[in-house]
Amino acid sequence: MRSDRLLSILLLLQTHGQLSATDLAGRLEVSVRTIMRDVEALSTAGVPVYTVRGPQGGIALLPGYQTDVTGLTTDESRALFVALAGSAHTDLGLGQALGSALRKVMAALPAPHRGGADLTSRRVLIDPVRWRGAPGRSDLEVFQRAVFADRRLELRYRHGRDNRAHTYVVDPYGLVNKAGVWYLVADHEGEPGLYRVDRSQSAVVLTEPVQRRAGVELDEVWEVLRRRIDDLPSLVAVTALVRDDVLALFLRVHQADLAEPDGTPVPQGPGWSRVELRFRSVRAVETLLAFGSGVEVLTPDEARRALSRQARAVAALYAAEV
Repeated sequence: MRSDRLLSILLLLQTHGQLSATDLAGRLEVSVRTIMRDVEALSTAGVPVYTVRGPQGGIALLPGYQTDVTGLTTDESRALFVALAGSAHTDLGLGQALGSALRKVMAALPAPHRGGADLTSRRVLIDPVRWRGAPGRSDLEVFQRAVFADRRLELRYRHGRDNRAHTYVVDPYGLVNKAGVWYLVADHEGEPGLYRVDRSQSAVVLTEPVQRRAGVELDEVWEVLRRRIDDLPSLVAVTALVRDDVLALFLRVHQADLAEPDGTPVPQGPGWSRVELRFRSVRAVETLLAFGSGVEVLTPDEARRALSRQARAVAALYAAEV
């Protein structure tokens, strides 16, 4: 709707000060001609908007002009007040600020929208943290400092793939909260990488300025990294019983294969514990044979059959010596 677009133009100019007609057209997915007609409409309505000619020109509002949120629709008002539970804002130290901001927005809402927004905040709750999710790390503050101060970060980081720690100097783009888990998006030697905050053993903010690739923003890098993960073949979910006398060694060896970083084994009868694992393929599950009779795979059936075949093949090698 045109009224929504006019308000969007106002808010963009209020936020950025001055934008070119081409930039506004790209952000709002309309033509430059449409933007110029909208600017003329705003000016006719008494909004102090003006154009600046020349290579550095654009469209701007007179200094000091502010709009409010009275242009919000009912659905937009409700969307603002969907309660976001969990640790995201609290982890960043913004829990109280979020509540304060929402109270201010509520006060500025048109009276007809306030009831719906208040009801939405009490009837809809979004908790992004998975069941039995890992607790947030207290050193998230260090990552924040690096991100907001535009400084390089030295990480001592444990990779999930081999469970070994490595040291990196990275150039942060920002932080992403994915399903309750915090990730640092950063370049290492010019290549994008994803670093799970709860796998860092230490993090030190360096005095050197960050060296990001020119013109590249957090959302662009995140999209590239997200697609890399989404395009991987689905992991094989495995439920196994592990004998308690080999459990400690098993967890050290297969830490990277646990379904959750803090996956606690569940006692399952005398002398056994149940463990949830993830493997890249059924063939990779065969590594569990190294524990002999100390591990039994319960599911999936495909993995049980693969282990059975390998066990028979090994037994056949030594059959003549029995």
